[in-house]
Amino acid sequence: MSDFDQIFSSPIAATILTITLITSIRAFRDANLKYSFMFIPYKVANNKEYHRFFTSGLIHSNIWHLAFNMLAFYYFAFPLEMMIGHWQFALLYVLSLFISDIPSIIRHKDNEAYMSLGASGAVSAVVFSVILFDPEVGISLILLPTIPGWLFGILFILISFLASYKSWGNINHDAHLWGAFAGIVLTVLMRPSVVRTFNEWLSTAF
Repeated sequence: MSDFDQIFSSPIAATILTITLITSIRAFRDANLKYSFMFIPYKVANNKEYHRFFTSGLIHSNIWHLAFNMLAFYYFAFPLEMMIGHWQFALLYVLSLFISDIPSIIRHKDNEAYMSLGASGAVSAVVFSVILFDPEVGISLILLPTIPGWLFGILFILISFLASYKSWGNINHDAHLWGAFAGIVLTVLMRPSVVRTFNEWLSTAF
């Protein structure tokens, strides 16, 4: 299937990608828009600004942040929508945005200065959902050789857990972890048969 056909076969993913690109690029030049969309646990918990769970996934800190997330989204979201269905994909993506920010609410609801943004939590959910369907899917990391999805998943979880524990960088590592968790759980709930096929792969792979 060509890239053109894939886009038309995955209208939800195409819509999310388009909106995220537009809003992120606009937010690069509009500080007020960026601030109104950012995930700020204090405002969510105290001012009931629940929209921030979802609008924060539509903006990014810079062009590299946007490019990395949207490239990963493009390569995994479009085939995933074709595998699980349109409304199922929409539900997985939106719920994953919400679930991936739960740790931030718990840890930072009293911190007026804490803010985060980006679609990383939901993108992690998409990637891990695809890995469940196809553990051998090839994943390319920058300047590194392609590795199978199952190995990427293990490394991703270990590194994200350590990074969260050590508070490495100005990155919401908890969102990555909880996004991956959401992707796995929601995929199993919507497609229980994936557990059987994954176990069959597991029994022959090792």
